[in-house]
Amino acid sequence: MPDWLKQTLGSDLEISPWLMTVRLLLAFACGGVIAGIYRLVRRREIVAATFPPTLVLLAILCAMLPQVIGENVARAFGLVGALSIVRFRTVVEDTLDIAFVIFAVLVGIAVGADHLAVAVVGIGVVGVAAFVVHPRRSANHWSDADSTLTVRVGVGRNPDTLVQGVFDKYLARYDLISGATGRQGAALDLTYRVRIRPGSAPAVLIDELNRLEGIQSVELRSA
Repeated sequence: MPDWLKQTLGSDLEISPWLMTVRLLLAFACGGVIAGIYRLVRRREIVAATFPPTLVLLAILCAMLPQVIGENVARAFGLVGALSIVRFRTVVEDTLDIAFVIFAVLVGIAVGADHLAVAVVGIGVVGVAAFVVHPRRSANHWSDADSTLTVRVGVGRNPDTLVQGVFDKYLARYDLISGATGRQGAALDLTYRVRIRPGSAPAVLIDELNRLEGIQSVELRSA
């Protein structure tokens, strides 16, 4: 490697950029195995479509971590401080977004610590991995991926019996993930992770739920 390139990529690296690339690619492969095991274990349960890809990216990012920190204790505390600054005022529904936040923090610290090789190789490997493992949406993505369904039910109604008939008709799977009171306690906001049956139209599902007596509002969002 030319001297000018070594100086540009950082002279205090303990390993070569090529060995670093191999390590990150191995982390990519190991992350894929972990994601595959996760899918097998949770195959009968509803999970977010982007969670297995997140496992793959986190494996690569954690492999980047020792390259950035090394044996520098001050840099390790700096990384903890940088991650503690990143706080979400709203709920982050997609775990893939969190992985990219960590990705940006690690690359920024690598550049600031004069480890440009870590930043460049990390961007290359993580970027390729993100495109490879990102879930693809087909024309009928409503039945291929999970969605989030929020139903507002008036107080005094039994939500389970109220919506079960419509759910069984249009949904292949559904799982209650959260609940809260709305309108100052006059209603219940129930959020489900659902999978729409093939051939069922989301608009028809929303319309039939909205027609039920006791349902005040319905919101369906693609995951």
